[in-house]
Amino acid sequence: MMIAMLVTYAGDEHTAFDRDHWIDVHLPLVRRSWGPYGLLSVGGFFPQGDGAGLIAVAVVNFRDEAAMEAALNSPETMQVMADVARVTAVKPQRSIVKPV
Repeated sequence: MMIAMLVTYAGDEHTAFDRDHWIDVHLPLVRRSWGPYGLLSVGGFFPQGDGAGLIAVAVVNFRDEAAMEAALNSPETMQVMADVARVTAVKPQRSIVKPV
């Protein structure tokens, strides 16, 4: 059963965040790195207005929980996480969304 991981970045209008790199480089890196493990899709958005302290959110969909665990434990994850430092100094937070 499909599972989604929400990756959120907290901050405000003064928090450094390279949107272009995140959309043009980081998200494609996630697709390439985790696709072989069961990644179905990844997309990102920037909350408008009162984003409740969030500056960016990625929605990462996996085939199932086993695929997500395999991707997160893969050797490619080190490169994915290292690339976050090129985007922002904010540490991303992960939340798991399971279908009911």
